[in-house]
Amino acid sequence: MNELELLAQNLIAQNEKDQQNKLEEDKALIKKLVEIYDQKYVAEALRAVSHNDWTRETLNRWLNGKTAQKPFTALEVKMLNRLLPEPPKNHPNYNFRFIDLFAGIGGIRKGFEDIGGQCVFTSEWNKDAVRTYKANWYCDSQNHKFNSDIREITLSDNDKISEQEAYDNIDREIPDHDVLLAGFPCQPFSLAGVSKKNSLGRAHGFECETQGTLFFDVARIIASKKPAIFLLENVKNLKSHDKGNTFRVIMNTLDELGYIVSDAEHIGSDDPKVIDGKHFLPQHRERIVLVGFRRDLNIDKGFTLRNIKNSYPSRRPTIHEILDEKVENKYILSPLLWKYLYNYAKKHQAKGNGFGFGMVYPENPESVARTLSARYHKDGSEILIDRGWDMNLGEIDFDDKNNQENRPRRLTPRECARLMGFESPTGTQFRIPVSDTQAYRQFGNSVVVPVFAAVAKLLEPYIAKAIEQDKKKKVA
Repeated sequence: MNELELLAQNLIAQNEKDQQNKLEEDKALIKKLVEIYDQKYVAEALRAVSHNDWTRETLNRWLNGKTAQKPFTALEVKMLNRLLPEPPKNHPNYNFRFIDLFAGIGGIRKGFEDIGGQCVFTSEWNKDAVRTYKANWYCDSQNHKFNSDIREITLSDNDKISEQEAYDNIDREIPDHDVLLAGFPCQPFSLAGVSKKNSLGRAHGFECETQGTLFFDVARIIASKKPAIFLLENVKNLKSHDKGNTFRVIMNTLDELGYIVSDAEHIGSDDPKVIDGKHFLPQHRERIVLVGFRRDLNIDKGFTLRNIKNSYPSRRPTIHEILDEKVENKYILSPLLWKYLYNYAKKHQAKGNGFGFGMVYPENPESVARTLSARYHKDGSEILIDRGWDMNLGEIDFDDKNNQENRPRRLTPRECARLMGFESPTGTQFRIPVSDTQAYRQFGNSVVVPVFAAVAKLLEPYIAKAIEQDKKKKVA
């Protein structure tokens, strides 16, 4: 073999290797996308920039090696990458690290990324919520871990595991972080089995009182990782659940773990820990926010959630501004459903119980919606958009054509995204890769994004102090 033949052979071998690597990269990209989007949607994206007639079927055969695999063109790869979230503006120069527990679709995360934080761990068990989360938030596989069931990390569902073994597993599985975020679900605190555990000498303190709840998993993570600061979010009724016993246990637990909770002394109606989203967007949505500082850092002085009022927008967006000019007819209530809701409201008005639905009026700049809930997909009754129906609950002819043309409608998922602050009408669109039903559930279970962006902004200087204090402790 002469010199040219040897050179050619090497080049051919290298080209084959490069092509194989390219195919593996393309396949990895497609696998990442079909975890988020329907294969039909991915095929449509490819067809938009390709001469190939991609379909759900041809894409599936390509992915499973049942047809000849050709590398994607540069334009196709560019299009596919556009379907994935871009790194945040601070990437890779982050100021601090945080984790996102019970993350939902990431409503709390945005504010902490905006102040320079890097999310290094996310936990969310709902598969559809994970799709939406991954479609919108950058999850670097090298510097970010994704977990589904947090109990796989805390080992709280395994009675044969000792507390120390659980803490050790948490320490291995969850990266070190400065801030812990958790919108944990509120479950009844069960004391069943406590006596037995005490007799075995196993449970003590919060390990006893909070066992069996998802707050217990958060507490175990705090106990193991000892973040400088945490932010916990829940419904306002957490304070009154079980005549206040649930909230008492939570506050005592956080104190036992060595944390000072901001505004802990306020328990009345004027509680700064309860924040209403209506100050930022036209939706009445009260949530309790618990911000805790590790006691040994001594950095909590001066922090109060009362100062969030300084972040209220000078002008709150109106209902009209978050609505689309035209929507599909499927979002207008059917004649049968509207008749039922209307008569239901009429019946309850006669009993003095108020309306059975919540109507908002786009032409009224002061109109504020009720709280969007996860059940919104059922009938949309808590937030109906007025389209000119006469709201005098008298005798109405439901067969009248003019009346029927003005039936109210429900919000679209895109409008829900705006009502929750995930996007603005003129800003970057929030990706919704799931069905309308799942989207309504996800937005109804989420938080008003600008509320937590404002809390993050309040915390920014305290996070900096915490990192500085931790550095000093490590040097000492």
